[in-house]
Amino acid sequence: MEYIEIDKSSIPYKFDIKLGGVTYTLRILYNSLKDFFTVDLYKGDSPIVLGEKIVLDKPLFLSSQYRDTPAVDIIPFDLTGEAERISFDNFNESVFLYILGDGNVD
Repeated sequence: MEYIEIDKSSIPYKFDIKLGGVTYTLRILYNSLKDFFTVDLYKGDSPIVLGEKIVLDKPLFLSSQYRDTPAVDIIPFDLTGEAERISFDNFNESVFLYILGDGNVD
């Protein structure tokens, strides 16, 4: 399974990623008071989703109100099965943003 590498030391930061043949920009943010992460999704300069909380085992960008979301699923998983929630300590350590689907990822 492929996953999206997150550089926690650079947060807040944004990067381009090709998902399902389309280039998107993801911006990762961290709320240090409540110890959680959010993600913004852009296509070009146009925001598609802003401030979506990254929740363990919950696919990102699934709400029916969103258009132009990736043709692949992005799901935060902990393959060790030990995490109960995503925290700064476990994100991109044991919890990763896995990409599921038939779309290409670059």
